[in-house]
Amino acid sequence: MTWIPDGNFTMGSSKFYAEERPVNKISVDGFWIDTTPVTNREFARFVKATNYISVAERALDPDDYVGINIENFVPGSLVFKPTTGPVNLNNPNNWWEFVGGANWRAPLGTSKAISRDHPVVQVAFEDVAAYAEWAGKSIPTEAEWEYAAKGGREDTTFPWGNDLYQDGKAMANTWDGEFPWLNTELDGYSGTSPVNTFPKNEFGLLDMIGNVWEWTQDWWTSAHPEVTASPCCSTSGTNSNPQGGKKEASFDPQMPQISIPRKVLKGGSHLCAANYCFRYRPAARIPQMIDTSASHIGFRCVLRGRT
Repeated sequence: MTWIPDGNFTMGSSKFYAEERPVNKISVDGFWIDTTPVTNREFARFVKATNYISVAERALDPDDYVGINIENFVPGSLVFKPTTGPVNLNNPNNWWEFVGGANWRAPLGTSKAISRDHPVVQVAFEDVAAYAEWAGKSIPTEAEWEYAAKGGREDTTFPWGNDLYQDGKAMANTWDGEFPWLNTELDGYSGTSPVNTFPKNEFGLLDMIGNVWEWTQDWWTSAHPEVTASPCCSTSGTNSNPQGGKKEASFDPQMPQISIPRKVLKGGSHLCAANYCFRYRPAARIPQMIDTSASHIGFRCVLRGRT
């Protein structure tokens, strides 16, 4: 793990997506954070020690699917499938497929051996919370995660500057080309990459941008709350160690048929592209249903306090 000193930072962005607003001044106490995302090797150690069965490996419970015949359903998860050409980018079903047998052991649902130094994927929030408890750690808040990702830099799009490529060198694993059908692989990868492949940020952390989205413990809200003077805030209007959202507020009123609460994901992934999901930035954020895993979602842990 890497120690992140306490400090103040600007959380959010007014330049890109609406959910990144409003921009607030935030103070964060010092904490330890995993230097890299949790890898397949580390997650396998946890599973061996606890006999843990991940959400994607479990048989479906009929009580969770009232009115739906699940007799022919099998355990599995969401897997990205590139298209053969341009498609409607408003319909994720064009490139996501539920694959039986897909789980952290087989991220794509195949028998191909997983790489031990790649980030573990296909983990739902219950899985990452169980790992964190076993390890004696916690899942980071959105504020902690964004502060760590920025690495002390405030005025740049990325932790290293404003250009995705620095002096022609790839700084993160993202989608190079037109999503979801043309990936030129300028960064060397079409899927996940080993966690020590790309340069560290100013705090010494790896893979805070790209490779895999990472879970935070915050419940999703469609915008950051406004910072106002309150017992949790300083007189200067700086919010101290906030944790955003409430479980009951995480449902989307425009999609009432989806009643599963959502957490905030941060960091972008190898599937983020300039033409579709320009979210491989510290300020970017998306919602994810807590029971749903996918082939581009991982996590890392924190340990609060200097001990």
